[in-house]
Amino acid sequence: MQTVLLSSLYLAPVQYYSKLFRAKRVVIETDDNYQKQSYRNRCIIAAANGSLPLSIPVDKPKGEKLKMRDIKIANHGNWQHFHWNAIISAYNSSPFFEYYRDDFYHFYEKTTTYLFDFNEELRSLICTLLDIETSVSYTTKFVQEVDKNTTDLRESIHPKRDWRNTDKEFVARPYYQVFADKRPFIENLSIIDLLFNMGNESRLFL
Repeated sequence: MQTVLLSSLYLAPVQYYSKLFRAKRVVIETDDNYQKQSYRNRCIIAAANGSLPLSIPVDKPKGEKLKMRDIKIANHGNWQHFHWNAIISAYNSSPFFEYYRDDFYHFYEKTTTYLFDFNEELRSLICTLLDIETSVSYTTKFVQEVDKNTTDLRESIHPKRDWRNTDKEFVARPYYQVFADKRPFIENLSIIDLLFNMGNESRLFL
């Protein structure tokens, strides 16, 4: 895989990091229009009762189209406390949660103005933890069309779209999950599900 064009996502699914891991170069779009109910401000983890979506509230005037890089995180709802408690509840008994806990904790304590910055700081951390060294750059204007050496996955990795139909290259290989004794394996969850359950073996599943 040569160059991959991606959107900036919140604790993106395993599929996203598989692309980051396998590509020679990744470009992240900064000028795409923000979309509600996408992975831009949402991740999905495995809780005791099944898949649990976690959404970051944003300030977006109704009826206005805003670039992703201009979207501000809303300060209401105590979302950081809710997200962190949900993550603890879901993964406290996972094999590697304690090992990585401190790396993630401060993201749910500090204040970050822009969603894009928050997403990218988390992505950078996760790439470091997974030893993903792929070159990452950012667009300076919206990319209308890509060349033959670039794979455009900006809209393919989306909670409302079946990745089996939009991405034939990605295979969701099963791995151990905390609640495996209660329910079947859940595919393509947030990368933290893989990381907290498999630790340094996560690369084998990317």
